[in-house]
Parts: sequence; C-alpha cells; structure tokens
Amino acid sequence: MTSMENGSEMNEFILTGFTDDPELQVPLLIMFTLIYLITLVGNLGIIVLISLDSCLHTPMYFFLSNLSLVDFGYSSTITPKVMAGLLAGDKVISYNGCAIQLFFFGAFAVIESFLLASMAYDHHAAICKPLHYTATMTSTVCAYLASGAYICGFLSSSIVTGNMFSRSFCRSNIVRHFFCDIPPLLVLSCSDTHIVELIVFTLGSLNILLPFLVIFSSYLLIFNTIVKICSAEGRQKAFSTCTSHLTAVSIFYGTIFFIYFQPSSSHSMDTDKIVSVFYTMVIPMLNPLVYSLRNKDVKNAFRKAVRGQQFQLDYIFS
Repeated sequence: MTSMENGSEMNEFILTGFTDDPELQVPLLIMFTLIYLITLVGNLGIIVLISLDSCLHTPMYFFLSNLSLVDFGYSSTITPKVMAGLLAGDKVISYNGCAIQLFFFGAFAVIESFLLASMAYDHHAAICKPLHYTATMTSTVCAYLASGAYICGFLSSSIVTGNMFSRSFCRSNIVRHFFCDIPPLLVLSCSDTHIVELIVFTLGSLNILLPFLVIFSSYLLIFNTIVKICSAEGRQKAFSTCTSHLTAVSIFYGTIFFIYFQPSSSHSMDTDKIVSVFYTMVIPMLNPLVYSLRNKDVKNAFRKAVRGQQFQLDYIFS
C-alpha cells in the first residue's frame, strides 16, 4: 500500500481489478473481450440501422438510438481499461485519467436513467393514450427529453467529480475496484467526506429516484390500462412491449440502489465489484438484444440492410 502525505503528491492510482490469479485472468479476459465486442457491434449496429431505415424514425427508436450511444460510451469508459489490466497487467491510471473515467461513468449513468424514464413515458403514451400519441410524442418533445437527459448527466457528473477530486487523497493510491468509482475513492480520502456523500445522495435522489418514479407511475398506468383490455391477445401484445424495458430497468436500478444508497461504512468492495459488472458491462451488452433483436421492425430493417449490401456486392462482381 502506498501512502500519500497530501493530495498534491497524488499523480496516479492503482486499480486492483478482479484478481491476481493468473489462472483466472485469461478466462476473465476472454469473457470481457466477448462482452465488449458484442456491446460495440450491438449498439453501433442499432444506431446505424435506425439512422438508415426511415421506418424506424419514431420516438421509441429515437430514444433507443440514444440509449445505444450512451451504452457504447458507458462500456468504452470502463471495459478497455479492465481488459488492459488483465492482458498486460496495466493497472495504473493517472490522477486525471481517474477523474475523467469517473466523470464519464457518472454522466452516462445519469443519462441512461433519464432515457429509461423517457422510454417508459413513451410506452405510457402509446398504450394508455394511443389516439393522442402523435400529438404527445412530437419530435420537439423527444428532442427536449433527450437534451434534458444529457444536460442533467454532464452537469451532475461535473459537480460530483469536481467535489470528489477537490478532496485530499493521503491514505493510499490503491483503488480496490476495477474502475474509479465513488465508494472506493471515498475510502482513500483523508478529508471530510460528508459533503461529498451529501452531494452524491442529493443528486442521486434527483437523477435516479425522479426517473424511477416516472417509470413506476408510468407502468402503474400502463398495467391499469392492460387489465382493461378485453382481448387476451391484445393484453399479451401490450405486455410484451414492456417486458424488455422492465427487465433492463430492474437490473439497472437494482444495482444502483444496492451500491449508492447505503452508508459508505457498510460497503463491501468485493461485492460492489461483482454487482458493478452488471451495470457497467452486462447491461450495455444486453440492451441492444432485449430491445431490438426481439423486435420485428428492427429484424426487418436488418434483413433489408443485408439484402441491400448483398445486392451491391452482386452488382460489383457481376
């Protein structure tokens, strides 16, 4: 353990990662590499499909493309550094690099939270008020909702990161995590952390609980509408529309609440590592799968894109 006399001498951190056991490093590297590749291909593929196919230029797919963009950035902020640590043992991250990683991680987390709420509101408008859907979910409303998500994300993360790195780190430079997160950094601070914890709790309440309440109330109204549908087929179709979104919401908010809405003294870093894998790596990989590959419109758009590419190749080589 490396101790620091004052915050000004801190110029780098050491991430402990997952394990130093060489027998586990190779399987973990293979697993995380596959997860990252699937994440990149899935999310970038969704963005390209939605931008190219005019049939997908609707509010739902507008939010989905933004969610895919956020998941791409989310995963790229964390996973490459984890892979470098497992591949080459490069566990050192600079002081500024740690601050940048925390900033983008926090920003993308908040943005995703608001985008999930926007998607819940879109489902509510489509199921509960279908006749007014086009008037409710206009392009202007969608742009405002997406812009608000990005503004809240980057502003909140700027406040948290600025306050976090204005603290002095004098206890150690060893971060007992696989990325620069708030709980393991707070442990290293020799300054009073109550202000930072209050800021994190306050902004977390606004940026996590507020979207969660929007999602919760939207689905209460959605379920109330679904049970009133006379046709069993109609109920099944309406409910299946929401299943994927509810799955992603449950995993995302479940892990967020578990890690950030408990006192720092009760944190177990090993447990936090395992839980963090879900929302930093698994969720960005699953989102394009649960939202899109089960979706008939996206499947049709993919088939059209493949047929169009095949036609161009046949034309070139004919």
